[in-house]
Amino acid sequence: MELIQESPDLDAYLASDEAIDHQHPYVTETARRLGADTSDAYTYAEAAFTFVRDTIPHSADSGDLRVPWRASDVLATRNGICYAKSHALAALLRVAGIPAALCYQRLVDEEGDVPVVHGLVALRLPGRDRWARVDARGNRPGVDARFSLDHERLAWPVHPALGGVDYPVLYAAPHPEVLSTLRQARDRHHLGETLPGSL
Repeated sequence: MELIQESPDLDAYLASDEAIDHQHPYVTETARRLGADTSDAYTYAEAAFTFVRDTIPHSADSGDLRVPWRASDVLATRNGICYAKSHALAALLRVAGIPAALCYQRLVDEEGDVPVVHGLVALRLPGRDRWARVDARGNRPGVDARFSLDHERLAWPVHPALGGVDYPVLYAAPHPEVLSTLRQARDRHHLGETLPGSL
């Protein structure tokens, strides 16, 4: 699949905004700690991915009812769904000067029912001429997402024949419907009832 930049300006994928608030002390301090143990952009990006995937539980797995949506809040509460965790990873990448985009999939069950939009991150490391998608949702039995730039290792496959979609657009900011859903959720139960089924 050919990934399509929403903005032709690569600097748009380094910007700070309301959700990807990479100038916040929680983000800068986390990035500083991660950077202290890495030697280059690749090892930093992998460390940031692993940190978000493994130390911030997906709230559906942990049972946490809070719904953070800002990157700094995700890092502070160590909690979030896929969208929120993607905001945190994008912020940690951008603060280190690594362009990061938000991207999405439409996932369906084995019968093609219960569609839900799933959030990912795409990054573009220095010296590389293409984007790579990664999925920091968090592993569990049956889910084994990995950091890989050449061969995608995402949490779930998309089934186009059943209505699944790999959306090719790389967004510089969270999709408005995704961000609105997060911000309006009273708790994770309400969020589960209002998650978008398509974009």
